[in-house]
Amino acid sequence: MPDVPLAIMTVIGVFAPLFSKRVFASVKLLLVGAILAPGRRTVTAVLRVLGKSADAHFQNYHRVLNRAQWSALDASRRLLELLLDVFGPQGPVVMGIDETIERRRGERIAAKGVYRDPVRSSHAHFVKASGLRWVCLMVLARIPWVDRVWALPFLTVLAPSERYYQSQGRQPHSMLDRARQMVRLVRRWLPSRELVVVGDSTYAALEWLDAVRESACVVTRLRLDAALYAPAPPRKPKQNGRPRKKGMRLPTLAHRVADPTTPWKLVTVAPWYGQKARRVHIASATAVWYHSGLPAVPIRWVLIRDPARTFAPQALLATKLDLDPRQILTWFIQRWRLETTFEEARAHLGLETPRQWNDRSVSRTTPAVFGLYSIVTLAAAHLIGDRPAPVRTTAWYPKPQATFSDAVALVRRSLWRADHFPVSSAQSDVVKIPRSLLERFTDALCYAA
Repeated sequence: MPDVPLAIMTVIGVFAPLFSKRVFASVKLLLVGAILAPGRRTVTAVLRVLGKSADAHFQNYHRVLNRAQWSALDASRRLLELLLDVFGPQGPVVMGIDETIERRRGERIAAKGVYRDPVRSSHAHFVKASGLRWVCLMVLARIPWVDRVWALPFLTVLAPSERYYQSQGRQPHSMLDRARQMVRLVRRWLPSRELVVVGDSTYAALEWLDAVRESACVVTRLRLDAALYAPAPPRKPKQNGRPRKKGMRLPTLAHRVADPTTPWKLVTVAPWYGQKARRVHIASATAVWYHSGLPAVPIRWVLIRDPARTFAPQALLATKLDLDPRQILTWFIQRWRLETTFEEARAHLGLETPRQWNDRSVSRTTPAVFGLYSIVTLAAAHLIGDRPAPVRTTAWYPKPQATFSDAVALVRRSLWRADHFPVSSAQSDVVKIPRSLLERFTDALCYAA
């Protein structure tokens, strides 16, 4: 078993009570090996990078995923509490929710389905992708040593297609059903914290908003042609009939964009996606969003218009009516960090490279890879402390801030140093090499994707 630095063991050790002593020894090795291994994150690659290719009991490491008794939900809860202790001890807990497709092949993967590829598809072009669909809930937290918001995964749930449920003889659960369960679960975990969930237009569904608005404030997109109404008038004494859900019809947001009397306010939002800051016009008010046969949901809508007209007018909604419109816009812009996390998990943690086909292994492996993203970030935070974050720069690339690749490299460097270079060795099989060459080897290995 490799020596694990205290800063990294502080993070990994939080999960020890979830496992037996024997299983946790394998879990610790798998986590360390998954951080060190470049390329595919298979159990084989993990054992090879740790020098255990000749271990005759290799099946014990596979059994951590396909047989051992431990709760992934308990692990998610401990990871969330750890993230909040380090990056969000106070204030509202802002979370992003989104789904991604893990491209997988194989007839023995029961939950595999065919879905729309969100990366290669467009409004005019539909591209299919075969694989597993996951719904991810991530904490949107500002990382002190980069002064930027990162999306840190802590709860990932498989959302199979309807065909899978039919083959299993079970009642189908839609992706929004899974998302509703996830939000309510976090509410039970954090009964005293204010929760904010930021999602894309997929989550602008009246039934879903009505189901979770008591658990968390939801911020998402809103159609410009959505049917908005005034609040229902109060009931008169002894009035018969069902209570009204809404009042009089209000103008659509598309009409307000074209209306010259709409009261616009010029605000500066920073950061704005890939830019440092941007000035936009916003208008906001409260209304009731309603559609026949669906629940009526009170919302605060925010209309956004670009003074330079470089993008079309957009609209957002929040289910908490007293929120500041600028805060709603700021939270929604942070949602873009989820896409960055998906890309970095593929590039640096080998997402989509595991090859398990057992149902239990499939349901555990990908959430563990996403959780590893947060574990690496936590370990890097402990290693950095109050010092400036190390940044890999070159003469032709003046990188201003550290990224996740720098965090992975820092953790890898600490692991390699603790395992192989703790003190000078007197063994005769040690070969001395120039320090400059050693640093080049170490740098290449730590940044290997």
